[in-house]
Amino acid sequence: MFGPGSQFHTLFNDPRWALAMIRATVLEAAHPQIGAALIENSTFVVHPWRRLGNTFMSLRRMFGADDHVRQREATRLNRMHARLHGTDARDRPYDAMDPAVRAWVVATMFESAVTMCRLSGQPLEQKTMEQLYAEFQAFLAAMGDGAGHLPHGLDEFWPYYDRVIAEELENTEAMRIILYKLFDHLPAPPVLNGFPALWATGRALAGPVVGAITVASLPEPFRRRAGLPEIAGVQTLMQGAYLAAGLARFLPEGWIKAESIAELVTLSPDSDDPRARTIAALRDQMKRAGALMRLITPLPAEPEPATATTAQRSAEEFFTDVLDQTGDGYLDWPDLAAMARELSSRLDLDEPEETRLYNAYADWWRELQTALDADGDGRISAREYAAAVPSLAGPALIRVAEVLFDVTDKNGDQHIDADEYRALFRTAFHRDTTKTGETYSRSAFINDFLSFMSARRRTSPYDPLIAEA
Repeated sequence: MFGPGSQFHTLFNDPRWALAMIRATVLEAAHPQIGAALIENSTFVVHPWRRLGNTFMSLRRMFGADDHVRQREATRLNRMHARLHGTDARDRPYDAMDPAVRAWVVATMFESAVTMCRLSGQPLEQKTMEQLYAEFQAFLAAMGDGAGHLPHGLDEFWPYYDRVIAEELENTEAMRIILYKLFDHLPAPPVLNGFPALWATGRALAGPVVGAITVASLPEPFRRRAGLPEIAGVQTLMQGAYLAAGLARFLPEGWIKAESIAELVTLSPDSDDPRARTIAALRDQMKRAGALMRLITPLPAEPEPATATTAQRSAEEFFTDVLDQTGDGYLDWPDLAAMARELSSRLDLDEPEETRLYNAYADWWRELQTALDADGDGRISAREYAAAVPSLAGPALIRVAEVLFDVTDKNGDQHIDADEYRALFRTAFHRDTTKTGETYSRSAFINDFLSFMSARRRTSPYDPLIAEA
């Protein structure tokens, strides 16, 4: 059911899978509970590339051959989902642990995989389809969900799928953001940081096309119910896109490996990863292309990147880049929970370390509320933050830094060595990180973290860790 030889393993590296996953994400977001959870808690709008990298990492663990890794990842995902619950704008409850909701997520991935093959002129044979469905059922079972929420066989699956489409899905805000806002405002991936003109030009061309293709691929009954527009010629464009993506499977295997592509897109040019050398050379070529683009288009000039570690953000920039992780214009608990979630994922924390980190962030949130929530609405606006111009290095933030050091320092020797540093920052020591060049002391780590969070410095390596898309 898992690992090399499985149907999912084959599809995972199929270039068409990218289109299928966008489609599946839209159908997930159209479910009221999932849509509400995304709007309230997810960082997919502000940090889509970080979310992409984490998703690929999780899928690799869940569908890999190592059963121990799979069970550990399932436990981690369940802990994360257990924290995502609340009520939507219409006071309807949502809960990421609802078995019926989790079954719908798996259903969208399976159905979108089947649809991508059909749209590209290579429909799956019945036996292959049944095997793929069994693998997705096994995935749901590995998450600990019992039978009954996902139909037993394909004969029961299609009526179930049609019923959810007809009766439960809605034109949610999260779905509209994915279709019409995400691609139009998609931030540049780390590999393209510093090239706004070039990125804006490509995004302006590709964004509407991807959105239109995704809408055209959705089930017709849902398109009608949601009032999604039908544009003449888009059906042909959609089929052409799937066919073209399907042809890419004939490229050398290393060129289309999904994990490698995702890692490359999210790779920082400042990383010590050997591939960063290729990225640096590519960036030199792109700088020349960007200069040419500015000569022939009215796009603004590219700003010079900040290089000094003491470069300051304004209070408004810091609020947007660092604090407002969900991108809703406010600072509240989901934003700090997103930071804790990202750090826990990077460090692959188990209990009780993960809960310690979440609790430290929760204490910091309560401290921020007390100090900055002037109107008492339970959240902090950018204006409230900027007006106070606070020094955030209070006792609770110091505690966050201490806990983060403790969970990074795996061997408990009160120093972060090169391997521990890489686990958190995904790069090697910088020359200015340590005096000895061998370890990172507790006091230096805490001081640097507090300098970033309270002095609003643009520092490496904390910017890639928390602020980058």
